[in-house]
Amino acid sequence: MERLLNLIEERGWKGRIVPVTRLPYIREAILSRYEQGLIDKKLYREQLNFFSFDPPADLSGACSIFILAAPTPQMRIIFYWNGRPVPVILPPTYVSYTPRTGMVQAALADCLRSEGYQLAKARLPLKTLAVCSGLAKYGRNNICYVAGMGSFLQLIGAWSDMPCESSPWQEPETLDRCKSCRACMQICPTKAITGDRFLLHAELCLTFHNESADDFASWINPLWHHCLFGCMRCQTICPENRTVSDWFEDRVTFTEQETALLIHHVPFDKLPAETITKMKSLEINENYQSLCRNLSMIINRKTA
Repeated sequence: MERLLNLIEERGWKGRIVPVTRLPYIREAILSRYEQGLIDKKLYREQLNFFSFDPPADLSGACSIFILAAPTPQMRIIFYWNGRPVPVILPPTYVSYTPRTGMVQAALADCLRSEGYQLAKARLPLKTLAVCSGLAKYGRNNICYVAGMGSFLQLIGAWSDMPCESSPWQEPETLDRCKSCRACMQICPTKAITGDRFLLHAELCLTFHNESADDFASWINPLWHHCLFGCMRCQTICPENRTVSDWFEDRVTFTEQETALLIHHVPFDKLPAETITKMKSLEINENYQSLCRNLSMIINRKTA
């Protein structure tokens, strides 16, 4: 197991391995917060119910879970409008199924295969696993931070039938800096980060609303929008991200004609083939309607 973790770190990633016996703790912790009213009902219903705590059928003998962190930049996408380029950002956590992630999973699978073990994708609360395993710490904004990466990272989880020889586990820890720093609280436009509790008021977070398929609430100011999905305000202001906050990966450019199709919500299957290819390269086309809504808001704001 130690050799495997060393191989992971040699590739610039960081990881932990925990036994599946830890999963009941994770599930109960989430349920307890929900029952205490600390997690919004709509958030719990739409997002937290996505998790599956049972091993997949093709790896029913899974006894351990890999949790990996891979450094990941912000993705910059260019949309042309009124003859000008409009750069729009996707946060690192949305680069979920890129070649980078596939490369991490493939490398891990190869390492395990050489030892006679298998790997299967996991739909688990990766942030909680990361902080409880000691891989990461929480920021005041409830985002995961890993030493050397800040919050510009991707968490990847996988089931394995490799026995877990040790059990690194701890209560979630927060960054020492957060005890005195209030930068994220001050910049958050929706006041989702407060001093009365450490848990984020997720129902206020702009990310929750621009991921939802519902219309925006009337109290959401269009000027707050700056990312295609999610929000980067609390991360770019964070001192822990000082060395990575300007790290971008330019992904794809949409012509003015393509931008017009998107902001007018032309159905995905009615887009030109080239535009569909570009959209698929972002790998967020399952949220196409929300993407069109969010892009319209940003284009209108930036070109008003």
